[in-house]
Amino acid sequence: MSFLKRMRSFAFTKFFYYRFKNTPVEKWGHIIDQQFFLLKREKMNWKNPETFDQKIQWLKLNDDSELRTRLTDKYEVRKWVKNIIGEEYLVKLLGRWNKPEDIDFDSLPNKFVLKTNHGCGCNYIVTDKTKVDRSDIHKKFNKWLSINYAYFCGELQYKDIKPCIIAEEYIADIDGEIPDYKVWCFNGKAEYIMYLSERSKGLKMAFYNREWEKQDFVYSYIKNEAVIPRPKQLEKLIALAEALSAGFCHVRVDFYILKSGQIKFGEMTFSSAGGKSKWNPREADLKLGTFLKLPNS
Repeated sequence: MSFLKRMRSFAFTKFFYYRFKNTPVEKWGHIIDQQFFLLKREKMNWKNPETFDQKIQWLKLNDDSELRTRLTDKYEVRKWVKNIIGEEYLVKLLGRWNKPEDIDFDSLPNKFVLKTNHGCGCNYIVTDKTKVDRSDIHKKFNKWLSINYAYFCGELQYKDIKPCIIAEEYIADIDGEIPDYKVWCFNGKAEYIMYLSERSKGLKMAFYNREWEKQDFVYSYIKNEAVIPRPKQLEKLIALAEALSAGFCHVRVDFYILKSGQIKFGEMTFSSAGGKSKWNPREADLKLGTFLKLPNS
């Protein structure tokens, strides 16, 4: 991305962040209309949404709940996972703090991962505690904790999360190059698995159905043209995702498969890419929309 494009993207993001922040929630629909049109070049249909992304916009304002907020919270969701599928699928928790100055480094092992509970991409990997720059951690996490992710594109499930910092066990597989298996569930049934790989090289994407047949669509990322071998744990992945997604019209449940064969839970996401993806081909947006049955529809 060129410097000019980066600046435009920054200005666009900042403009809408403060519009959402300074506008009452009951008036967010108009802002979502504008943002959706500018990003997708199509008008939002609130009365009869048909595409996946349009239905995600509808759900943002019409299906908000305290439970969705808890399951979006990377700390609180652990209780849900433990109760539904078992604690063995969770990465070990090492600590929780409200601000970076409270982090008890003496209680942590030499390798660990710090992350926030309320957003995405706010991770700090430590592989040698003796060389850690605590002032850098304080600076980064104070900035990250001040962000409310609801204000980027109107995702209400983020709005009332109480931000905190958690420390998890460092697992070289997860913090290296192993792929993500993101299971797209609709009304408690897993329909597609999004396979993400090659983070260090720009991130590649592929979609497979539940029989592990490759699909012809992706969004926003480079399409992975390789045929990925069917994972031995596919049936287990699907069963776990369906157990966690029961009762929701749509949620994406993310997992990792370690080199040992163990499955580890990643997160639950109720509005993938904020419902503003650049689908390739565009018809995939409508196809996925047929799976998403809105409440009371």
